[in-house]
Amino acid sequence: MSKHKPIDIAEFRVEGGKKVDLADWPTKVRAVYDSKSDYEERLDAGTERLAELQEMLYAHDRYSLLVIFQAMDAAGKDGAIRHVMSGINPQGCQVFSFKHPSPTELDHDFLWRTHVALPERGRIGIFNRSYYEEVLIVRVLPEILRGQQLPDETLAARDFWGERFRSIVDAEAHLHRNGTRIVKIFLHLSKDEQRDRLIARIDEEDKNWKFDEGDIEQRKHWDKYMAAYADCLRATSTPDCPWYVVPADDKKNARLIVSQILVDTLAGLDLHYPETSPARREKLLEIRRQLEAGEV
Repeated sequence: MSKHKPIDIAEFRVEGGKKVDLADWPTKVRAVYDSKSDYEERLDAGTERLAELQEMLYAHDRYSLLVIFQAMDAAGKDGAIRHVMSGINPQGCQVFSFKHPSPTELDHDFLWRTHVALPERGRIGIFNRSYYEEVLIVRVLPEILRGQQLPDETLAARDFWGERFRSIVDAEAHLHRNGTRIVKIFLHLSKDEQRDRLIARIDEEDKNWKFDEGDIEQRKHWDKYMAAYADCLRATSTPDCPWYVVPADDKKNARLIVSQILVDTLAGLDLHYPETSPARREKLLEIRRQLEAGEV
């Protein structure tokens, strides 16, 4: 048993249906670790526990876990995925990063391209960005809609974005009923911290490859993005498929919080290894005897 006090993840969970103002949600909180070594010890404990739960999830074969990461650029999505999931069996985990839709994807509804990538039972799926881009970047830059070949009556709907929210909530409820547990994490980064991280990508030559000039264009729409995220969190956080707003200015702290969210989610399921019947147990013991005796 870990000597560390568990993080209370309820502090970061969004209660759906209520107005969300991201200015009220901190981008930095008091660190849950005391030092670098304490951080590493806590992260190791979390990844070890997550690995245990993943093995049981696979053996139980009734549930799957979908983890969705959304954030502004440079918020640390890649790092959180890499560090928090470092101890799990890669055979039981799938990571997908969704960029600009292909022509084939645009010929389907906006949920199609992500739903074909959903995790199978017993597995963990991670979406680095997701179908939520369709109510975030597309909302901030509505000209993208012109390329989606939607019917005129759909585009003219009085509550277009509300209908997209309902499509998402309904789809997630369907997945939940069928065994997929969905955890949605918004890494909440401050504009000042993003500036510093973007500058670091320029100053450190080995990070130049990570710098995308398009990030600067997106940064110009910061306030619009915060409004779009706030509306999205309000409309799509449900008791079964909650959103968590994780303060991301401190990368180490964010990773520990994310780790706790995933551990608590899996630990809250009725996971167990398949039971062995008396007859099968007797057969296994006979095989063991034969192996030991060199008969087989």
